[in-house]
Amino acid sequence: MSSHKLSFGTINILKNNLAEVIVDEGVVMDEVMIDEYHDFLLNTLDVPFALLVNKKNSYTYTFTAQKNIVHLNEIKAIAVITKTSGAVMSTETLINVNGNINSNIKLFQERQSGLTWLNDQLS
Repeated sequence: MSSHKLSFGTINILKNNLAEVIVDEGVVMDEVMIDEYHDFLLNTLDVPFALLVNKKNSYTYTFTAQKNIVHLNEIKAIAVITKTSGAVMSTETLINVNGNINSNIKLFQERQSGLTWLNDQLS
């Protein structure tokens, strides 16, 4: 596993087509950060790829960032690890803002359950 620090958080490469995303506490994700995020994923991972979004920290998005975050055709599946009701609500809002653009997003309370599901999606 390799770990990469970006301006907004850390991306851990778990496999050549699977990454864990951890956004830092208090970050406000904007469109510049989303571009950095997407560029990193496209230049680092084999496509199609899957993402494990670990929402262990509290952060927000600008509206433009919300609209662009899941708009990558190369994303096959996203598992979001949510341990609080606030994290669940913010993730559901993000999905709804995008009109369920990527219907292959699933929420989990446990990291291992999310990883198992993602590996199934990739196989």
